Amino acid sequence: MVKDEAKCRSFCCWYVKLGNAEEAAVRAGFPRETALTEGMRILRRPKYYRMVQQMRTLFSGHVREQVMSGLERLAFGDISDAARLVLLEELPSEEVLCRMNLFNVSEIKRVKGGGVEVKLFDRQKALERMMEYAGNADQRAAARSFLNALAGVDEDEV
Repeated sequence: MVKDEAKCRSFCCWYVKLGNAEEAAVRAGFPRETALTEGMRILRRPKYYRMVQQMRTLFSGHVREQVMSGLERLAFGDISDAARLVLLEELPSEEVLCRMNLFNVSEIKRVKGGGVEVKLFDRQKALERMMEYAGNADQRAAARSFLNALAGVDEDEV
């Protein structure tokens, strides 16, 4: 049974942001070994299911924030599972693969000799995109402020 209310609310926030129950549970503070089970248990509870639905509705019009969230995950995300995959002696089972966080992986292929080649998304490109989006947001805010000033509207009234 889920005990910690704060962890459950945190899970809901992370789940809406990430869309992955296991990763959201880990970020909320649950142990990786039980994260998927805990995440699914939280989602089955009506209170938290409604919370997730409300958050999704609230954020559904915020595509820009979702894009930024994805870019943040690419730029700053954990790659330890991808590294583990490369270092394994034999290929893991489908069950193990499903539990791995491979969000930052752009390509996986077997190489001759039985190894695995893993390519990751470019962190620098993700950071550059984030800067580009941030610059566009700053420009829009400056333009809005300028138009409000021209119209004689106080910023606090808007």
